[in-house]
Amino acid sequence: MSRKNNMKTNLKLLTLFAVVMLLVAGCGGQKQATQETQPKEATSQKEVTLKVATLIPPMTDVLDIVKPLLKQDGVNLEIVVLSDNIQPNNALAAHEVDANFFQHAPFMQQYNESNKSDLVAVKPIYNAIYGAYSKKYKNIKDLPEGATIAIANDPANTGRSLVMMEQNGLIKLKEGVGYNATQADIIENKKKFVFKEVDLLMLARSLDDVDMAAMYPAYAKPLGLTPKKDALITEKDDTHFAINLVARKDNADSDAIQKLAKRMTGPEVRKFFEDNYKDSVVPAF
Repeated sequence: MSRKNNMKTNLKLLTLFAVVMLLVAGCGGQKQATQETQPKEATSQKEVTLKVATLIPPMTDVLDIVKPLLKQDGVNLEIVVLSDNIQPNNALAAHEVDANFFQHAPFMQQYNESNKSDLVAVKPIYNAIYGAYSKKYKNIKDLPEGATIAIANDPANTGRSLVMMEQNGLIKLKEGVGYNATQADIIENKKKFVFKEVDLLMLARSLDDVDMAAMYPAYAKPLGLTPKKDALITEKDDTHFAINLVARKDNADSDAIQKLAKRMTGPEVRKFFEDNYKDSVVPAF
């Protein structure tokens, strides 16, 4: 082979080698780029854990319903069941949980004022029909003079109970006091009823020892009682005391909390209330 032909052959080989190297480098760059973008995509799709404190059914039931639905939204719901109505707000204020679901807005506001906290109502979920029950009497007209009536001892629910009594003609309160009423605001009590203030969670247990007790349907249900069938009196308007999803000011607008609120006001929850609590609960959405 001539020297000229050898040079042409070598030139072709060098050109081919250069092309192959460029292709390899390109693939390597593409692979590196893919590897660099994958962690970013994985990070953006990472599941968020949301801790929510609660107490009893139907609150716990609602959260159980939305838990698998939130999984589809990239939110892992961790339900924290506590034993009294103080712990959920303490845990939320201390950033131990991200939200709670057990209270109405007046109770939350009372907590904020007492503890200088910044809890906020995110979404009303349901209205619990507030009523008063008795094991001794079947009709409110049968309640004797001097009867003992148990009511909740926290300010928000004390006022609520007294307003319900006034709405049903048992007492008369000072004009304008509304839900801020205390026993000192009773200006007329013709049958000399005695109001015994009891911890909210102990009202159901007190029913054996008093003539009548005002309580939420969640506490009456374990006793086999429902407001529409068994209460001697019920509240005339319960929208002021809707049970809310509550968060803090710093996280109430977060994506995860808003997804939770949306699921808690979805058709699955509405159907659950209609199927299981139609005698005691009215959806607030």
